[in-house]
Amino acid sequence: MQSTLDSLTEWLMTKGLHIALVVVFAIIATRVIRFIARRISKRWDSGDAADSVLRPERVKHRRAVASVISSVAIAVLYVVVAVDIANQLGLPIGSLVAPAAVLGAALGFGAQRIVQDLLSGFFLITEKQYGFGDLVALTVTAGGEARGTVEDVTLRVTKLRTSDGEVFTVPNGQIVKSLNLSKDWARAVVDVPVPTSADINVVNDALREVSTMAMHDDGLPELLLDEPQLMGVESIEKDTVNLRVVARTLPGKQFEVSRRLRALIVAGLRRAGVADAEAAASRTG
Repeated sequence: MQSTLDSLTEWLMTKGLHIALVVVFAIIATRVIRFIARRISKRWDSGDAADSVLRPERVKHRRAVASVISSVAIAVLYVVVAVDIANQLGLPIGSLVAPAAVLGAALGFGAQRIVQDLLSGFFLITEKQYGFGDLVALTVTAGGEARGTVEDVTLRVTKLRTSDGEVFTVPNGQIVKSLNLSKDWARAVVDVPVPTSADINVVNDALREVSTMAMHDDGLPELLLDEPQLMGVESIEKDTVNLRVVARTLPGKQFEVSRRLRALIVAGLRRAGVADAEAAASRTG
């Protein structure tokens, strides 16, 4: 009994202490890795605009890469710690190679979707399809669509927050198509239905005046990359002629610019005396 107690005490003071120190080291290292990743992300964000969709593309991509690197580093750390603990416990690591290979092959067939998610996530990040803060619309294999602002990107999943505050968690392997609505720049498109009885030249002059005024409107010039352009007649229907106005905007701001342009167009058509077109412009989505 005494010899058993002495052996247990010796084991606790040597291998047991080593295992405890390794576990503590793993916990501290995990927190340090996550702390460094957060600090790096905050430093990249500190020099940019407060609105996430206005961040430079390189910042969005670097944040996604930093998140993936930290996750991979933590996973590798845990594997190394597990192997070291197994050695301290005297488990025959070498003899487990063959069973591990068989188990790995069995898990490989059952984990095809996970592997697909990881590979898809790798290409999503390396190809810079989207990053933190981007407004995206993702088409998934089930035929549905997930639309929202990217809150997190890992090798396995992408998390989106919708305008209603809900969070989509989409496995990367199920993403069939990704539509980035806030990459580099966006385009606001406003179609103005005009009755065929109206003078098109008068309407064109009114829309050109609106385009010029937009560059001096309160708050709107900061969202525009250049002056809105009148594209002319877009289509002809039975009772109306559709004219189109387009404007290049900052990423993610096309919807706000479209709304404000419609308000300016309604006011401009009212001044030009085109009442029917004014009412139609206020209804266009």
